[in-house]
Amino acid sequence: MEKITVKIDGMMCGMCEAHICDTVRRAFPGAKKVKASKAKGEATFLTDEPIDKEKIEKAITGSGYTFISVKSEPYDSPAIYHG
Repeated sequence: MEKITVKIDGMMCGMCEAHICDTVRRAFPGAKKVKASKAKGEATFLTDEPIDKEKIEKAITGSGYTFISVKSEPYDSPAIYHG
């Protein structure tokens, strides 16, 4: 599993965050735990499939925001404690 972090400019409110989350889900239907933060200027999500930088850039810019960068890193889900 990969954690994807997309840096985005132009989010101003909660509706902008929701719009970005919807955009990510449409572009990557297998995306999990999709979150956007106007304060951080980023969106994050998890995926099992490799992402295409051009596809995410096109989706973000097509929805009216400014794509800055994308970063992918391995993600291991936290273990559940069984005490």
